[in-house]
Amino acid sequence: MQSKGKLVILSAPSGSGKSTIIERILRLGLPLKFSVSATSRPPRGNERDGVEYFFLSPEEFRKRIADNEFLEYEEVYDGRFYGTLRSEIEKSLACGENVILDLDVAGGLNVKRLYGNAAILVFIRPPSVEELRRRLLHRGTDSEKMIADRIAKAEYELSQADRYDCVVINDDLLKAERETEQIIRKFINHGN
Repeated sequence: MQSKGKLVILSAPSGSGKSTIIERILRLGLPLKFSVSATSRPPRGNERDGVEYFFLSPEEFRKRIADNEFLEYEEVYDGRFYGTLRSEIEKSLACGENVILDLDVAGGLNVKRLYGNAAILVFIRPPSVEELRRRLLHRGTDSEKMIADRIAKAEYELSQADRYDCVVINDDLLKAERETEQIIRKFINHGN
């Protein structure tokens, strides 16, 4: 009998290095599949349905919400949704695949509640809010207002970190990546 897969959920405030850590973890060859999210936004550039995202119309997204087809979702602003399709996760787990998810705090906590010990929550924490602000400014992609909004959201997210199974402080990217890798390897091989 094939064993069921496990879920690795990473959350972090914007600018904490979570996406970089996930990219590097996936390149290490661990037995992990990245969860493809659904969105109601149109594809950008060369994005393909089912590869970068599952692209749904806002109406289709709302219908799937009503039909309880999402493990978690968020309406980022009016008509712009992002979420994790239950069917995709269940299919991967049933095949014995381990799945890594990049979720916000509310989504991460919800998925953990649904999957219990088959999921591990890892919070990537910046060394400080000041450092987070510096990183966001350095990226040069957001307006002052957007940075202020991201910092306000980060303060809430940081207040939830103690609800996670593990917290990795990203004050040194290589060290944070190694620590995250060790947590994931231990969980995949032995449980949490």
